[in-house]
Amino acid sequence: MKDHFTDVSFPRRVFRENLPLALELKKVIWKYAEAVREKEKCETIKIMNFCGTHEWTTTRYGLRDMLPPFLNIVAGPGCPVCVTPAHYINAAMKLAQDGFRVYTYGDALRLRSTRSDHPGSLEEAKADGGNVKVVYSFLDAVKESRADGKESVFLGIGFETTAPSSALALQEGMVPENLKLLSVLRLTPPVMKYTIKLYQDRGLLPIRGVIAPGHVSTIIGASEWRFLSEKHGLPTVVAGFEPIDVLMAVAQILQMLKERKPDTKIEYRRLVSWEGNIYAKEAIDSVFDKTCAAWRGIGFIPMSGLRLKDKFFDRYDALKHFGLPDLAPSQFIYTNAHHGIPWKHDLPPKCRCGEVVFGIARPTDCPMFMKNCYPLRPWGPCMVSSEGVCNIWARSTSGRPSD
Repeated sequence: MKDHFTDVSFPRRVFRENLPLALELKKVIWKYAEAVREKEKCETIKIMNFCGTHEWTTTRYGLRDMLPPFLNIVAGPGCPVCVTPAHYINAAMKLAQDGFRVYTYGDALRLRSTRSDHPGSLEEAKADGGNVKVVYSFLDAVKESRADGKESVFLGIGFETTAPSSALALQEGMVPENLKLLSVLRLTPPVMKYTIKLYQDRGLLPIRGVIAPGHVSTIIGASEWRFLSEKHGLPTVVAGFEPIDVLMAVAQILQMLKERKPDTKIEYRRLVSWEGNIYAKEAIDSVFDKTCAAWRGIGFIPMSGLRLKDKFFDRYDALKHFGLPDLAPSQFIYTNAHHGIPWKHDLPPKCRCGEVVFGIARPTDCPMFMKNCYPLRPWGPCMVSSEGVCNIWARSTSGRPSD
């Protein structure tokens, strides 16, 4: 087993159909988990799989059913669509209905706004005559807006994985001035720090290890997660997305817990390095500043968003160009009764997405799950995207996710 953890070429030979290795890993996981429980006299060991795709793999392939019942794999805030505040959806809908073309990714189409009038999403705004178009990348929007020549907006939702495409295009002067950016780009290490503090403040059963996001880490590098092991003593493994990848990450975390040697390791070495993509990171730093940013269902998190630097802001920021307000911690949202309340999370009534994205609640704990909220008609943001925990649990064909 040790050779599997250290052989750099090994992950390239791993496929989801590798049942013998999966069963071998299952034995190792049970052995390590029992040893940790016996040594620490604990009833439950909680590991967080930060990324939505890790949760999809864990649920879709029934990995929880392979693990000891006292080993609890919970979801983390790794879905960018799930945490996009409705404020920005409202802004994009207004622009689309005013005749400006709004480019965005397909997952964003069905995100619900907080508007009480019709339409309530970009998908509905498009059906109602709004100018909305789905693209696969920011560069697609650049190409189309240049050819079209009319004022347009790109609703930029995502984590560090999608940020380089916007940064590089702006840095290289490829973006026409008729295309503006509505940046809802968010950064993942700050929300992980927030998650740890949230668990501590609420007195929740602590997280004992973290499966760090693979795709994000191809950009930022595994080094960005070392604070988890160095400051908080949490074994951390940057993992790939095949079932074997996830099982190997769990085994490595338990091994570190057993030996009481927390560290930050890379299981996904076929794509992730310690320092990440230097070129992409430099491009992001040259175009964006880190700023306090709003997360739907969560609140404001310091230094967790990307705002265009001043030299790009005046020319390309969509909210500034169209005179639309941004969210700020001190801002008040006014209800129909004209009562001002501070913005916190803007979730719809009864929705528990704010707890689901932190692994505090399961989708089945929400009274709306698969009753008034399901994949074809999402009520809460966690049911919209294929990376949303509620959507993943609802669509699982491997049986109800285990408790």
